[in-house]
Amino acid sequence: MLTELGLYRLFGDNPENTWRFMRWWLPVIMRGLVSGAGYGLERLPARGGAVLAVNHFSAIDPPFIGVFSRRTIYYMAKIELLETPLVGEILRWIGGFAVRRGEGDRDALRVARWLVAHGHVVGMFVEGTRQRLGYPGPAHPGAAMIALQERVPVVPCGIDTFGWSFRHRRPCACVFGHPLDLSGLSADGGGYREATAILEAEIRRLWRLAAQAVADGFPPELPDGSKRQLPPRGGNGYPVLDAPAWPDEPWAEGPLGPVFPGRRR
Repeated sequence: MLTELGLYRLFGDNPENTWRFMRWWLPVIMRGLVSGAGYGLERLPARGGAVLAVNHFSAIDPPFIGVFSRRTIYYMAKIELLETPLVGEILRWIGGFAVRRGEGDRDALRVARWLVAHGHVVGMFVEGTRQRLGYPGPAHPGAAMIALQERVPVVPCGIDTFGWSFRHRRPCACVFGHPLDLSGLSADGGGYREATAILEAEIRRLWRLAAQAVADGFPPELPDGSKRQLPPRGGNGYPVLDAPAWPDEPWAEGPLGPVFPGRRR
């Protein structure tokens, strides 16, 4: 609908440009929705491909992480969400692409690999769905697999948003970790399992720090040295990447959609 009106072309059909615009006003909206803080923002590499691996509690998680990230995040999201009218369009504008959960979606993984190989950051909620018990669940191997196959860093991030809703706007926090060095692991089943275990443990550690930060009223520094920082505004983050935004091959049509706004028929 909005795409057919040509609005997305104002941003050059590029999520990098969309986020550059959104950073002027999204932090203001987020402050109205949630009292929150971000820590360790500088740990996400300024350039180059990377996988950002996060735990998942609430619908607020993607914009909450996104507003603190200095990079545009291309989120892998369930296809049902991206097929939602209007919401799905906007999610695609800001870098969302679809995965069919529970089906071993090879094309979605292929899009993710293409993105990191071209210097983008792919965001993945490692449990595959929201957790209902208040603590991170077991991690799936997708994030580690992509990082090992493309030899890019995987950056863990712990988020404490459990119980947040529009009716219960509780304080929240996120903590970015240092990129994990997985260079000694092989890109095979054993390597994926070992990397996933390492990643899962680090996300749990960061989640505990985030939960403690909320309990302590957002201190300026956490026990591991992570410093509280303000969200980047406008062009004050990292530069927009001079790289293609999306693959244009037939195999990408499933995850990107037959009428993806970046595709001109």
